[in-house]
Amino acid sequence: MTTAGTIRNHIKEIAIGEPFTSVQFNGLGTRASVDQALSRLVRGKEIVRVSRGVFVRPKNSRYVGQVMPELSKVAQAIATAHGETIQVHGAEAARLLGLTTQMPLQSLFCTSGRNREIKLGKLRLILKHVAPRKLALSGRPSGLALSALWYLGKEQVSPRTIKNHPGEVTPEALRSSRRKHDQCGLDG
Repeated sequence: MTTAGTIRNHIKEIAIGEPFTSVQFNGLGTRASVDQALSRLVRGKEIVRVSRGVFVRPKNSRYVGQVMPELSKVAQAIATAHGETIQVHGAEAARLLGLTTQMPLQSLFCTSGRNREIKLGKLRLILKHVAPRKLALSGRPSGLALSALWYLGKEQVSPRTIKNHPGEVTPEALRSSRRKHDQCGLDG
């Protein structure tokens, strides 16, 4: 089977509306052949280029036409493709945990990779490099809490803040994260 055919079959297995990157197909042919196959699929309207190297099988709504994927999924796809860790920025984490009612104006994610801004139509996705300790528990509820606490700062955080949000977000989980990073010599 040709590179284009193999890529087309792999794309059919990806859920509609789920972003994917060209990096996922690197083992299926040369970079030029993978890029060419993806370009042809874009021209044929089988997939849509969301951003450089990021694609999606379009999800269509009869009311609004093509629906773009969630920015968090695009950020995760980019992070996975580059071997990075990402975490929701503290402002959004604080809002998700009910610690604030303010809505962030931009989609901002913390990353272990480089700073970059990705334009998705009229929307902007910003990936901001942060120290490893600020990504300590990314992908877990306690990581969300840690991100929110970093954002809020000492003045707005008390032991009561954490106790009001039970579950995996416990003082013990946050302390154990700190101990693990102290042992590894991470700082930042």
